[in-house]
Amino acid sequence: MNKSVQIVVAVVIVAVAVAGYYFWQQRQQPAPTLAVTPPPPPPAAPAAEPQILHPIESPAPPPSVEHSEATMVSALQDMLGKKALALLLTDRMIHRIVATVDALPRRKAPTSVWPVKPVPGSFVTTGSEGDLAIAADNAARYAPYAALARSVDARRLVDLYRSYYGLFQRAYQELGYPKGYFNDRLIEAIDDLLDAPEPAEPVRLVQPKVLYQFADPDLESRSAGQKIMIRMGVKNAKTVKAKLREIRQVLTGGGAR
Repeated sequence: MNKSVQIVVAVVIVAVAVAGYYFWQQRQQPAPTLAVTPPPPPPAAPAAEPQILHPIESPAPPPSVEHSEATMVSALQDMLGKKALALLLTDRMIHRIVATVDALPRRKAPTSVWPVKPVPGSFVTTGSEGDLAIAADNAARYAPYAALARSVDARRLVDLYRSYYGLFQRAYQELGYPKGYFNDRLIEAIDDLLDAPEPAEPVRLVQPKVLYQFADPDLESRSAGQKIMIRMGVKNAKTVKAKLREIRQVLTGGGAR
């Protein structure tokens, strides 16, 4: 208990004691003609700190974010190779990763903050109004990203993440969660992606206005991350999910989901 809290507690105790003594004296005397104002209720207990579900050991964050991000990008290039790294956006990468991880379990995940480059080409559909569906060829657009996921060494990636975790945590707090814990949000986002359904293909669509929507209301109500998994096709989604399970297992110390 810090000094300021001790002072507050002491003042409260003294106030309650004085009020109690005053009330006891009043009971020993004849009832007064005026009502006695009751003492104020004690202050509410401070809110408990959020519980950390998946703590992660990491060194203290280095003072220079820019230099550290450059070092991390260099380590990623050694791990993935230049060709794979070309799929990523390396400017403000840590902030991009944090913002995207936080957004994926929500209804919208703006592409402007993604750490990967947008999937090339246009969304490929088949059929016409009343019979629209995602074309089988659409999955090919996501194949390089699924191949990148497959090539990642989960343990090396998690080790790199742990080394720079202080920067991820700082970026998460700057995003608007001063008491949040980024690793818990990461596990939550991974679990949400793993829960993405794998509907029978072709997946039916509707186009009420300009944008396409899933014809199945259940699919349309899913999170932004789960919709991405559906759009990439079942084969690619299975590849990504397999790697996410590996990463989650390493992150949580081998505990099964």
